[in-house]
Amino acid sequence: MRILHCLRAPVGGLFRHVLDLAEEQANRGHDVGILADSNAEDRLTSSKFAAIAPKLTLGVARIPMRRQPGLGDFAAVRAVRRHAAKLDLDVLHGHGAKGGAYARLAARSLSMRSRSIKSFYTPHGGSLNLKPGSLEQRVLMMVERGLESVTTGLIFESAHAARTYRARIRAEGAPQRIIPNGLRPSDFIAANPGSDATDVLFVGELRDLKGVDVLLEALAELKERAVTATIVGSGPDEMKFKALCSSLGLDERVRFRGALPIRDAFSLGRVMVVPSRAESFPYVVLEAAAAGLPLIATNVGGIPEITEGSDTGLVEPGNARALAAALVAALDGPNLAIARAARLKAAVARKFTVAAMTDAVLNFYAMPSPQAVRAPYAAAALRDHRG
Repeated sequence: MRILHCLRAPVGGLFRHVLDLAEEQANRGHDVGILADSNAEDRLTSSKFAAIAPKLTLGVARIPMRRQPGLGDFAAVRAVRRHAAKLDLDVLHGHGAKGGAYARLAARSLSMRSRSIKSFYTPHGGSLNLKPGSLEQRVLMMVERGLESVTTGLIFESAHAARTYRARIRAEGAPQRIIPNGLRPSDFIAANPGSDATDVLFVGELRDLKGVDVLLEALAELKERAVTATIVGSGPDEMKFKALCSSLGLDERVRFRGALPIRDAFSLGRVMVVPSRAESFPYVVLEAAAAGLPLIATNVGGIPEITEGSDTGLVEPGNARALAAALVAALDGPNLAIARAARLKAAVARKFTVAAMTDAVLNFYAMPSPQAVRAPYAAAALRDHRG
């Protein structure tokens, strides 16, 4: 097949998912390309695009894509359509709210011109994590509802995402599959904390949704124990978190290291903490589990689907005291925490691989028609949601 992946911001778990999927599809002989925003760029993004570009016969292209809705979206859709038209595609796969909208609208426009292109959409949690009832959320849900009629198939990383989407969209127009994110064999190399590793490690985008403020408040609760932490990442709320860190008197115990490759970050802490207020199916949890790092995460989104079948407990989101208590337990019982992490690693290795993820996505691409029956897993998830 000839496949183009369209996404806006090449950062975070969404970007990792696209890179893994595109590379594995290319390894299997498909012609694959990536189209992404030209405004989002840092050293890490550039190096990842440079690494994958030689493997993609349809190349890597960049066009302007703005995060906020506006008139620029019309120009972006035209640019996606023009680029897709040159590639003689079979599949246009959009990722995230903007990438999904651009891909489906472009595929619809080209199909009306006698170019039959299938359009697939993976939300990746972005629009699903918006505050319910907010103006931005209502507008995006209205757009999503309208785009269902031009969607060949919906792909969700978790049953949680599928339930949330259906509860908010209230439409049944497109077939769907639940296809969890996968890991590569290299992800299962054990992490080895360095000599300067702190007690706690956070890796992720620095914004309110990720709960960095809750982690800082939990560390303040443990001031007498002098628990140390490393925060890896960048984002729109970075300065706010640094100011909070100072106001809580934590500057001597918390270090901010900016964005780093995940394997480099793993050497900087002994216990991974994921204090998110909302998530879809976060790669950082999968990656920490695969590396054998003791994990403390919140009970949100698809995280329980990752830890299911293990004895790794989850904490209430937004609860600094509960997080502090979990930290004390992990730090006071390191051998127990490491043994628990080993059991989670084994469970993750059985369930989540890039090969299985790619098999399922390619099978969905190849379905005979838009009227294909939903996968039993997705149907069961919807029945559970409806009671």
